[in-house]
Amino acid sequence: MEWYLKVVRDNYANFNGRASRQEYWMFFLFNMIFAIVILGIDIILGLGFLNMVYSIAVMIPGLAVGIRRLHDIGKSGWMVLIILIPLIGPIWLIILAATDSNPGENNYGPTPKD
Repeated sequence: MEWYLKVVRDNYANFNGRASRQEYWMFFLFNMIFAIVILGIDIILGLGFLNMVYSIAVMIPGLAVGIRRLHDIGKSGWMVLIILIPLIGPIWLIILAATDSNPGENNYGPTPKD
């Protein structure tokens, strides 16, 4: 939960720097858990808008942590647009997100592992 809060609270719209694999995947995990819970509440209460509000609220931090994750492996944040390529794009982005960090400092800052 700490990683999720760190991304949402401290780095809400921070597109600079680097994000470790752990930070990215923990945000992804908690985001999916919260989205499923909110969707369940939405269905039970019959409201139909809570999930949309939640999705809009975490869109910016999700994009920011994704771009910082790409920075961590030495790629430009614009590489996030690869997801627009059908079928291959999302798979390639998952592979990039699972890639280990570049050791030491790169063009985007010091390694987040230290």
